[in-house]
Amino acid sequence: MSPSKDWKEVIADGEKESFEHYATVLAGMQKARAKDGSPSRALHAKAHAGLHAEVEVLADIPDYARIAVFAEPKKHAAYVRFSNGSGARVADDKPDVRGLAIKILDVPGKKLIPGMEDETTQDFLFINTPALAFRTVEEFVVFVQAASSPALLPLRLFGHFGFGAFGLLKRLVASVRPITSLATEAYFTVAPIRFGDYAARLSLAPKQTDVPPKSGVSLRDEIASRIKRAPLVWDLRAQLFVSEEKTPIEDTSRAWSESDAPFVPLARLTIPVQDPDSDEGTTTRDLVEKLAFDPWHACEELRPLGAAMRARSPAYRESQKARSAGREPR
Repeated sequence: MSPSKDWKEVIADGEKESFEHYATVLAGMQKARAKDGSPSRALHAKAHAGLHAEVEVLADIPDYARIAVFAEPKKHAAYVRFSNGSGARVADDKPDVRGLAIKILDVPGKKLIPGMEDETTQDFLFINTPALAFRTVEEFVVFVQAASSPALLPLRLFGHFGFGAFGLLKRLVASVRPITSLATEAYFTVAPIRFGDYAARLSLAPKQTDVPPKSGVSLRDEIASRIKRAPLVWDLRAQLFVSEEKTPIEDTSRAWSESDAPFVPLARLTIPVQDPDSDEGTTTRDLVEKLAFDPWHACEELRPLGAAMRARSPAYRESQKARSAGREPR
């Protein structure tokens, strides 16, 4: 099917107030988990690596894709952060999604977040599943609250959703799985962004395919071992909106099928050889941990779309303020 420009967002009455409330709820949980009075991130609290990287925009992408940071073939310095999805620092063998956040440097153009319009960075956030388990923002927030006590999670979900909890639990089980390497995972934005006149979801496809057997090695140590020996590479791709039926804007519980929305190559993410355990590696890790990675730190041509993205705007502001996130690198 051909890409369509007929996408639209559907914003419910009272949505802004609801999302501000949810942001306050998540901020309260973030504060409650704080150690020594120092809050970590509200979600994706546990990092596995913070590394130098490079994003190379390809020379042969379609004309309609030549927008914003993808406007011209160029190599951009970047930082990446690998993480678990939970707001708590849980063991790697616990069910969870995994995240890969990218901050690209030397990106001109006005940005969306008030007070950061003139920053020269662009963020993209990915997780290792093409769809969320949650159809609505409410489902997500209720789950996060219920998950604070794992033993009571099913009971709390049934108390809130009734028999609808069966579907949510089924989707949750399908969306989290054990992994042995962050380097061999594909990652997805899950929620769409504006893409010039179009709308798109982005993804990262790994060039590394040698998945190690389960060995008890932490995800942090496994990726550190790899990056000391050889670079890691992913293809950055876009899937473009074709119709609300096949590529919904608001429903992040549905993956966009490749048969409906083929992948369009845009760029290449490379993490060069480096030693995360060296003094330089530790400095980079500490810098990355202080940074804010926010899908709204983008230009208008790449503006986040859909309820999940709109809810992230106040939630990320509250989280960044609570932990005094660092200034943007230059």
